[in-house]
Amino acid sequence: MSVVTVQLGQCGNQVGQELFDIICSDAQEGQRKTYSAASCERFFHQTAQGDLVARALLVDMEPKVINRSMSMAAKSGRWSYGASSHFSQKQGSGNNWANGYCVHGPCHRDAVEELVRREVERCDRLAGLIAMMSVAGGTGSGVGTYVTQCLRDIYPSSFILNHLTWPYGTGEVIVQNYNSVLTLAHLYQLSDAILVHENDTVHRICSRLLNIKHISFSDVNRVIAHQLGSILQPALTADSHGAYSRNPLGELVSALACHPEYKLLSLCTIPQMASSSIAYSTFSWPGLLKHLRQMLISNTKMEEGIDWQVRPPADPGRSRSLTGGSFNTSLANLLILRGKDVYSAETGGIDDPALYTSWLSSKEAFSLWKSPVPFNKYEKSATLVSNSQALLRPLDDMVGKAWNMFASRAYIHQYIKFGISEEDFLDSFTSLEQVISSYSQLC
Repeated sequence: MSVVTVQLGQCGNQVGQELFDIICSDAQEGQRKTYSAASCERFFHQTAQGDLVARALLVDMEPKVINRSMSMAAKSGRWSYGASSHFSQKQGSGNNWANGYCVHGPCHRDAVEELVRREVERCDRLAGLIAMMSVAGGTGSGVGTYVTQCLRDIYPSSFILNHLTWPYGTGEVIVQNYNSVLTLAHLYQLSDAILVHENDTVHRICSRLLNIKHISFSDVNRVIAHQLGSILQPALTADSHGAYSRNPLGELVSALACHPEYKLLSLCTIPQMASSSIAYSTFSWPGLLKHLRQMLISNTKMEEGIDWQVRPPADPGRSRSLTGGSFNTSLANLLILRGKDVYSAETGGIDDPALYTSWLSSKEAFSLWKSPVPFNKYEKSATLVSNSQALLRPLDDMVGKAWNMFASRAYIHQYIKFGISEEDFLDSFTSLEQVISSYSQLC
């Protein structure tokens, strides 16, 4: 089954290009016929000449990033985007969610829907759609939300996963918190699951683990793409009977988003290091999984700086609040192991019932995927996708900052002039405060 990727705005297009590059390079590494065939079926279709073309479409209100992404893909010599699989205009959305959602989205709906339809019809069987976007600006967030709404209308029974890049806490755009609130509140009603990458976290990985001195957007996007690829590449599930899973989005959503109130997914991957160090490093499954478990329960996104003092509460009837305790309660976790001796690897205690909410058994809450094929040059690697309280604090901070601006009516007129009312803001705040409350009460 195939996945169609919709790359939206500057961030969505840049991350998408890096993702396809990693997927293609990984699939073609060495003699892995079954693995390579499964990967290519998911993400590429082949021309009559045998060239790989990404199952993707690129959408932006400005052509610069799209042109660069298409050029970079063609230069790789391994794959390319379709010659007509993109849509752009001459003027952006001005970092205004309302401009993207109320103006650019409806204006160009027919053109974008036609691109999606053509890409979907190239699939023998559609596994689902991935919409990649940021939440800070106008096109990625506003047009991205509108396009997701259209996808839900046209393909009501297909899985839709939204991948969101969260802005830096110090601020990229003065109204980024407004844009983020409006995006998340709408997507919560449309998407089956929302996978989030925080720019601050990825930046720290680039600095501390990869030892990059002058960090560029390309460096950040490459880390995000590596982590996404580790999820999306073929793996063996408990029910796959020795064959690679044919429905990656369906398997992902069913494993992690079991309740409509809980859709926020975070992830962490180990090891992560500078490419020059990989050949000189060795790892054991017990060591990797011990670190990954502690990263989960202490809500640490990288192996440096793990708080080893955090332990699961002894009281099974415990209750937690947003400010109380540092233990990260999970609703569901998906562990993906790739590489040498993978069948000898145990779960590392990530299936421990103490890590999960009391109203869902760990057998239902924990899923394990494996592949003996090393990923992206790492002999052994482990990725944990988690539906937990990990995003609770950044979500609460973002809503709080947006509410403070809204209380003083700062920049509200910039949204009203494009058709978003104060009531729309209040509805979005109410929706996300309910999400915050739900995750706060996980116990």
